[in-house]
This record gives sequence, structure tokens and C-alpha cells, in this order.
Amino acid sequence: MGTTSLVDFLQDPLAYPEGTGSVALVQTHISWVFIGDRYVYKVKKPVDFGFLDFTTLEKRSFFTREELRLNKRFSPDVYIAVVPISEKNGAFALGDETHVVEYALKMRRISEDHMLSRLLKQGAVTRDDLKRVGRHLAKVYRGIASDAKARAFGSIEVISHNIRENFEQTEKYIGGPVSRQSFDAIRAWSMDFMGDNLAAFEERVLGGHIKECHGDLHLQHICLKGDDITVFDCIEFNERFRYGDVASDVAFLSMDLDYNGRKDLAEAFAQGYIAESGDTSMARLIRFYKVYRAYVRAKVTSFMLDDAGLDETTKATALQTAKRYYDLAHGYVGHED
Repeated sequence: MGTTSLVDFLQDPLAYPEGTGSVALVQTHISWVFIGDRYVYKVKKPVDFGFLDFTTLEKRSFFTREELRLNKRFSPDVYIAVVPISEKNGAFALGDETHVVEYALKMRRISEDHMLSRLLKQGAVTRDDLKRVGRHLAKVYRGIASDAKARAFGSIEVISHNIRENFEQTEKYIGGPVSRQSFDAIRAWSMDFMGDNLAAFEERVLGGHIKECHGDLHLQHICLKGDDITVFDCIEFNERFRYGDVASDVAFLSMDLDYNGRKDLAEAFAQGYIAESGDTSMARLIRFYKVYRAYVRAKVTSFMLDDAGLDETTKATALQTAKRYYDLAHGYVGHED
């Protein structure tokens, strides 16, 4: 099967049994996303980046089904089904199981105009909106168990590994987007915080706060339309990026709001979550996880600087974005909440 021909097939409105007037293709480094009038189909690319591996049909089938399972916890009305794609005599058929060559995740299309990231830019988000988002997420996480598998990811050994890995992978960017002073300060603060708060991390495990979370909870993954709150696109491809303290997910969105200059909304979101969940011990670790999340965003953006396929303008933008995230992390460690 040629991926180009399959992509061409899925860009044809006639390929879809429910009918659509048009199909728009959006690509990420790991997926093709086909956007129709009412539904969206997502197909994983056969790629291997180390932290994810979609190179075989079996793996793509597994992770597509995982994506459905995991996201249904957050948005059961949006995530619909895993749809097989068959090929016979050079022709593809969506929804056919006779000779499956690929799988697509079928989702209900949500309003791009009501993404939290877009609403924020328009000044159309209030503190009450973010409190509602916090309460909504607290209710979702209440229904997710903290089992033995999840609890293992709350150990100080796992958390420390994640932190150390960040600094090992970004040391080469010193003198570029991150200064030696910032790098050393963030690393020292993070390591000291873990050493000084071992009991707090252990209490989070014993308190049932380590769960199979979202893992990528930022403004572009939340839709706010009237009373409806839709959270989507959680991480399915790597357990280590998904399992962890719910405080880390709350810190992610709070950090993203801080990054966009809305500390007031970040505080409202955390307040809404804590009020609904009763998870008051979270407050002790929020800053630690904000530092971690800001640094991860800085790291991932820094990786773009090594991509030979990107033009210099894109790399210049990535350099400035990464610098802002490093500066945000450095700012967190330099100030008490």
C-alpha cells in the first residue's frame, strides 16, 4: 500500500459513507487528519521517533484503539469509533474489514472557533469560564482510578528520571535559547525541591492522586462552547508521558495560561479544580510541576532547531518560543507563589 494513494483517497469527499461536501487535510509529524463537514478521521503515520513507534499496522491499530479509549473518558460524544480501511485490487474502502490495510479514528467535528486558545486571543474568556473548566476536569479525574500500575509512576525515582532527562536532553542548547545561568538555576531548584519534599510526593501516591491522566493538557486541546466543555487529544503513544500526578496536568494548563500572560485565569482554573476535587495538597506541588511543564515545552521546541527540514524563518521563531519557555521556567524558580 502506498501512503500517498491512501492519503489521496481520504481527501476525496466520496470516500466517506456519511457524505461530506469537502475534506481538508491537516498534517502533524505523527498523523494525517482529514476534516469533513461533520466528522474528522485521523490516521497515524508509520513513523518511529523513539518515544513512539507506529511502524507496523498492528501497532497503529493498538494505539488508535488506545486513543479512542483514553479520550472517551474526557469527551465521550466526540470520540466515536476505530474504522478499518481495506484495499482490494488497488481500491480503498472506508469501513470495510475484508482486507484491512489501515485504521482511522473517527471523531465528531468540534468548533475550531471555540478552542480555548482562540477565545483567549479574542479576550473572550473569563475567570468563571476557567473555574468551570477546572470543575469539569475534577469530575473527570474523579472517575479515573489510581491503581497499582498508576501509582508506580508517582515514585520519586520515576519523577526524578523525568526531570534529569530534561536537563540531559537540553544541555546542548546552553548559549542558544537557554543561558547557563537559567539552566543551572532551574536544574538546581528542581533537584532541591524533590529532595526537600519527599514526604509530599509520597503523600500524593498514598492519597490516590497518581492516575492515567491526559498528559498534554493545554489551551489548544480544550473547546469551550456555551455550557459544553470538550477536552481532547490526550497522549496515547507513551505511558510515561500520560501517567502521573493529576497536579501535573493542572499545572500544564495553568502554565500555558501564564505563558499567555493570564496568571489570573491560571489561578481561577486551579481554584476551580481544587474546590471541586477537594485536593488541597495539590497546591504544594503546583509550582514544581509548572516548572517541569514549561521546561518540557522549551525542550520540545528546542528540538526544532535541529530539524534540517525546517527553514530558517521557522527556526528563528522556534528559538524565540523556546527562550520564552525557558524564561518562564526560570521565573517560576525565582519567585515564591
